[in-house]
Amino acid sequence: MGVKGAVIAAGVEQRRKTRAAFYEAGGRIVIKDLDLPPLKQGELLVRITACGMCASDALGWYAERKAPFVPGHEPVGVVEACGGDKTGFAPGDRVFVHHHAACMNCRYCRRGDYVQCPKWRAPRLFPGGLSALAIVASESVSTDVLALPDQMSDDVATLIEPLATVIKSLRRARLRPSDSVLIIGLGAMGLLHAMVARHEGAGVVLGTDRTAQRLERARGFGLDAVFDVGHERATAEVLAATNGDGADVVIVGPGSVEALEAAVETVARGGAILVFTPTAPEVLWQVPVHDLYFKDVRIITSYSAGPDDTRAALALLGAGLPVEQLFTHRLPLSETERAYRLLREAKEALKVVVYPNR
Repeated sequence: MGVKGAVIAAGVEQRRKTRAAFYEAGGRIVIKDLDLPPLKQGELLVRITACGMCASDALGWYAERKAPFVPGHEPVGVVEACGGDKTGFAPGDRVFVHHHAACMNCRYCRRGDYVQCPKWRAPRLFPGGLSALAIVASESVSTDVLALPDQMSDDVATLIEPLATVIKSLRRARLRPSDSVLIIGLGAMGLLHAMVARHEGAGVVLGTDRTAQRLERARGFGLDAVFDVGHERATAEVLAATNGDGADVVIVGPGSVEALEAAVETVARGGAILVFTPTAPEVLWQVPVHDLYFKDVRIITSYSAGPDDTRAALALLGAGLPVEQLFTHRLPLSETERAYRLLREAKEALKVVVYPNR
């Protein structure tokens, strides 16, 4: 696929083709070839070696409004070519690629709210992570493409972006050592929250889910107790496990009103409810302001992650955060539709990785 190991004068190299998985209206996945434009100054051409599948990709309302598109925002790969000689990278480098990039200069960036930067969404990985080859925008190259250590596997490196969002969410929740934590939803992101919370010194770490397979698997991730959210005594069990106080930090994984209401029932006085996933745009939550006001409960959202978080995630993975047991399915590009099905079923799968060049 093109000339490997080249530093290209921007805009003069031959066009390349790539094979990619397209998400089309109705959730259909189509594998097809498309042309890539010539590299511009400061861009990278990357051969995607692995791309993690994010649960957000399985949110119908979220994906449908973007269709048709090439999904995948947890990619790692190898630099094939550079647009000019000042990218800071060289052909053959293994890299993590952040799909969006902040300008680093606006009022939001200066205060660390990188994802609120007006230019955040403009730079994109083209055509997407589920592609054999992809072009990385110059803005991303200069701010949030990270060289990978030789000892880090591609699979582990796909967790840099999702782990960064977890690090950010617990920071925004102001998790303190010895705090009790309740994680609602025990998929891959919920279990990453459990691992990071424990790493940060949390006291009791609890989890709830409605899927028997996930409840059973979660017991191997160091949680103190897990509860079936569909059981009528789930709230009482969480309260009992926290000496009747409730959890100091409640992480709400599912984007549903039911999960938000469960958080209200189980949060401690002076605690925090962290909303990790959005609801569908038409869904409204009737917030019980009266009760939350007198309990001094904070409601916080946490969207995506910035370059400070990705660097923290890379360091934590490099230090040996035990994430290998998260990986349950490894699939070639041709089985992307199966990857989506596994995410939607939310039963046997935790972390699903697709290899676009297999």
